[in-house]
Amino acid sequence: MIQDSSVCGLDERLASWAGAGIGNKVISRDDARTIIGDASIPLLPLIHTAGLVRRHFYGDRVQVHVLNNVQNGACPEDCGYCGQAKTSDAPIQAYTLKPRDEIISEAQRAKDAGAFRYCMVLSGTGPSDADIEHMSACIREVKERFGLETCLSSGILDEAKAQQLKEAGLDRLNHNLNTSRDHYTEICTTHTYQDRVDTLNAARGAGLSLCTGLIVGMGESHEDLLDVAFELRAVRAESIPVNLLIPIPGAKITDPVCEGQALTPEFCLRVLCMMRLANPDSEVRIAAGREHHLRSMQALALEPCSSLFVDGYLLTKGAAPIETLHLIRDAGFELDFRGSTPPPLVREAWEEMHSNTAGAQIDGTATELSVFKSDKLSAKKVEKLASK
Repeated sequence: MIQDSSVCGLDERLASWAGAGIGNKVISRDDARTIIGDASIPLLPLIHTAGLVRRHFYGDRVQVHVLNNVQNGACPEDCGYCGQAKTSDAPIQAYTLKPRDEIISEAQRAKDAGAFRYCMVLSGTGPSDADIEHMSACIREVKERFGLETCLSSGILDEAKAQQLKEAGLDRLNHNLNTSRDHYTEICTTHTYQDRVDTLNAARGAGLSLCTGLIVGMGESHEDLLDVAFELRAVRAESIPVNLLIPIPGAKITDPVCEGQALTPEFCLRVLCMMRLANPDSEVRIAAGREHHLRSMQALALEPCSSLFVDGYLLTKGAAPIETLHLIRDAGFELDFRGSTPPPLVREAWEEMHSNTAGAQIDGTATELSVFKSDKLSAKKVEKLASK
């Protein structure tokens, strides 16, 4: 039987990418460009290739992360993708830093939802000394009571504050690059790309691991995506959240496009595969927008990605915990959680699966105000937005 030489060539190319990744070697920029932009590379064999690399480093385990916006709105920055920005008309209810008891209570719920890591997020340019003291106390208690990994996103940070958080027990600092250096001024003017790089360097200097990723669909080019992918490899980011732009009513950037084209499930999956092969041993996470942009193809993202968020994002809804656990198990993966006994929700998911009851369904095409979590909305601002 004579095999088509083009098929042989494709197989060899995919095998070379898998071999490089398993050896923790990075694909070339030309290869990365091909992965996201060349339709002659079939999607499913590409996903399988990325999955081989992911399994080499992470097996079949999936880490679940829960986000808690511990300070919301009233932000002086003008990030165009964000509903909390000063330039946004999004009907967001602003609130100051949550009290310690509330943050700890929400950490308990994260633990019960099977979370591996609890991620706390502060709005604003950067934390005050008082904010650092408050969050340090919360981090200590979360670690002592629940044993969860902790991650904090607190804006621009110097090394002294990063060191204080490290001493409190913080595991990771999240500070996304978001887009390339060249494209950065198109999405934000109140701080610079270099400010973000400096914050990552401060965190690394304090001994914190780095959670830093990007947002796909902010009008960038393919080259911008490649710039970020290889910059993340250069800083040796342990965790890389890949967000897919959720169009938030009232924000400046509401049209999810890349290279002038609307995001599709196939393109988003190609970006995730590219990110895995450009950062073989990093924890690549499918973050905000997976329900909205991947729709029926969400499970395929677990091949390149070893973690995801559950129960929504900073401002917007997401799949319920029980549904996400079904997604993970239906695709043949295992939940990676802290402790020897599965938390209550994990047991519930397992029992529900085997009783053949249907899980909750999510509308992946949520639009307008339905994308928001109800407790994040301001009635007054909703009324104002509706009158425009």
